[in-house]
Amino acid sequence: MSTDIVVGTLSGAFGVHGEVRLKSFCADPAAIADYTPLTTDDGRTINQLVITGQLKGAFSVRVDGVTTKEDADALRGVKLYARREQLPSLPDDEFYHADLIGLAVHDAGGAQIGTVKDVMNNGADDLLELSVPGKSDTALLPFTRAVVPTVDLDAGRIVADPPEGWL
Repeated sequence: MSTDIVVGTLSGAFGVHGEVRLKSFCADPAAIADYTPLTTDDGRTINQLVITGQLKGAFSVRVDGVTTKEDADALRGVKLYARREQLPSLPDDEFYHADLIGLAVHDAGGAQIGTVKDVMNNGADDLLELSVPGKSDTALLPFTRAVVPTVDLDAGRIVADPPEGWL
């Protein structure tokens, strides 16, 4: 399991005074500020994140060291990571996306139908993006209890009952 979990992304400047747009992936979106220090893919550490306002589906924030619009624009697309031990433990039927990526997906008969490449959200539900053996394209599988009745992190596998004609 990954020790770092993506908790949000920065999406460029908000205004001209160095504020940045932030999309939080936390169950309580404002809690992202409580998980500092946050890190980025390039190794930068963000020790302080101050929420300054609420936007449609996002926040405006102040990030330590960012004081200009140009600095804020340079952060467009940057993922923010928190250490797993900083985050709350989850109930048995909830999972961090990072824990699902790489798991083998089997049908009810035990045959492997793919491997989780990514987890996406379409606005209503999560979708598992699967790499399917013998296919060049990936396939999307709804991540609902009806379609994915079993997730066994310890065994590193998911059991799925895909809809008829799924592939």
